[in-house]
Amino acid sequence: MTAAPSVRERAEAAARAAGVTTRTVHGVAGIAAVVDFFSDVWQTPRSTPPYPAEVLHSLVHAGGAVHAAYTRQGELCGAAVAVFGEPRARDVYSFVAAARTSDRGVGLAVKQAQRVWALDRGARTMRWTFDPLVGRNARFNLVKLGAAGTEYLPDFYGPMTDGLNGGDESDRLTVTWDLAGSRAPAADPPVGTGTAFATAPDGAPLATRTGDTVRCRVPDDIVEVRAADPALALRWRHAVRDVLTQAFADGYTATSMSRDGWYTLTLGNARTQKGNPA
Repeated sequence: MTAAPSVRERAEAAARAAGVTTRTVHGVAGIAAVVDFFSDVWQTPRSTPPYPAEVLHSLVHAGGAVHAAYTRQGELCGAAVAVFGEPRARDVYSFVAAARTSDRGVGLAVKQAQRVWALDRGARTMRWTFDPLVGRNARFNLVKLGAAGTEYLPDFYGPMTDGLNGGDESDRLTVTWDLAGSRAPAADPPVGTGTAFATAPDGAPLATRTGDTVRCRVPDDIVEVRAADPALALRWRHAVRDVLTQAFADGYTATSMSRDGWYTLTLGNARTQKGNPA
């Protein structure tokens, strides 16, 4: 399968809107720049990057790809890395992606470039993980891209020591993206509807249920909470974990994230429903 013209056009439009060009990176100097970029994003010394250059070179050699986005001035402002998963002919795993928060639209441009690359090599789906407490990332993944949250992974990496995650437990939510199709995110229920069944660390409702729809709230900015009060951040972690692990065990899928920080979870298998990730 190759990327349809509409998918390529979407990727080109995303790059134009962000004012960047995207391309795969192969050479020593290019990969070294990506390694430094990831160090800056994750607030680690460049001498001890979260993703060493030799690892990225090996992944490219194994058939993966490092994509990077560059401003018109040639400055690197976003990057992502993908490898083929199992089964190789269908699934790609994107194990890291990042963009500077000051550059709007760069993340979308990088993901769309990854999408074209994966489709051109026969993939049908792409998976990756992210911190479920980071609401802006959830909204990007579930709403902007139209992926679906399909798996909750408690403390996935174990202890982490970078500047963004240090002191917290590394829960992750797996999302699955149907590369050839599209999925409209679930509509947010009206504000104030549903029966609350869990309380957040701030004393307000954490989760509500309306029929077959569950909603779960995350803090406004977990990175700020973690920096100011690590114990409070950990209470948020455990509270959201309790709700989401039970919801996924009951057959729910994360299908949307509202602007005010509420997940929408709906019953049904996103891997088999028409138009959803397969």
